[in-house]
Amino acid sequence: MQDEKELRQIYCEKLLEMAAKDKNIVVFEADLMSCHATKKFKETYPDRFFDVGIAEANMIGIASGMATYGKIPFCASFGPFATRRCYDQIFISVAYAKQNVKIVGTDPGISAEINGGTHMPFEDMGIMRSIPNMVCVEPTDNAMMEALMEQIAYFKGPVYVRMFRKKTEKVFEKGTKFDLFKANVIKKGSDCTIIASGIMVSRAIEASEILEKEGLKVGVLNTATWKPIDKDAIITACKESGCLVVAENHNVFNGLSSAVSEVAAQNIPTPIEFVGVKDKFGEVGKMDYLSTVFNLRTEDIVNAVKKVITRK
Repeated sequence: MQDEKELRQIYCEKLLEMAAKDKNIVVFEADLMSCHATKKFKETYPDRFFDVGIAEANMIGIASGMATYGKIPFCASFGPFATRRCYDQIFISVAYAKQNVKIVGTDPGISAEINGGTHMPFEDMGIMRSIPNMVCVEPTDNAMMEALMEQIAYFKGPVYVRMFRKKTEKVFEKGTKFDLFKANVIKKGSDCTIIASGIMVSRAIEASEILEKEGLKVGVLNTATWKPIDKDAIITACKESGCLVVAENHNVFNGLSSAVSEVAAQNIPTPIEFVGVKDKFGEVGKMDYLSTVFNLRTEDIVNAVKKVITRK
């Protein structure tokens, strides 16, 4: 079942709510306010809204300058343009300079759909998690987005938010409490645990339900924050189930699969299988087609669980 509102609507509603209480909240767009549903913010707070045009690096530079004066800038663009196009500005002007800038990259992975390979970020979280002290988070659904926005805003330091723009599959109930730095145990399992993020969480739950009918107890751990990752939750999953499957709408290289593997390798070596993009560029297509092309379907998770269990 999908959430009633699009995630971008929740994003703007929370920005408006925070801005009503805090004059330091400011919003930047790179000519994508329609895509991000932030027109209402512009209308309500025109003196706190800045459309820089298609000039993402400049957007980051201006936002960094405002942050030095105590402002809390939220800067949004499509994922590849919010990250790789302005990487040096983010690295130097934001992270190195210790500025409190929030960067929002939208249309993650295959959700870029018909915009194709140039707009399909399979590498954005990998890019951002390589920056020292950068927090990297991918909210799962409306309930999580609504709960995390203030934590993101008032965390002292740079944050990258990987945001699906449209309606997501509902995973959590409205009003659920979340900690930005803690993973969420959706279901415990003794045979295997699926660690998932973003659109892959609902698919992981479906896979778990299918496998349960076959007599397997498969847990689901929603790791929304990729950096700093919840090491304790991963170690616990390894101990309880003895093997893992990581499911991500991202390149498995330097993505969630890498982050989880780093924790396991250093603390509790465990068999792990990856369901994610295997070192490929994006292409034009709708979600169902792209899920098949890049092996991101529920059945791909099911097959990965069965495979990794044989390695225990």
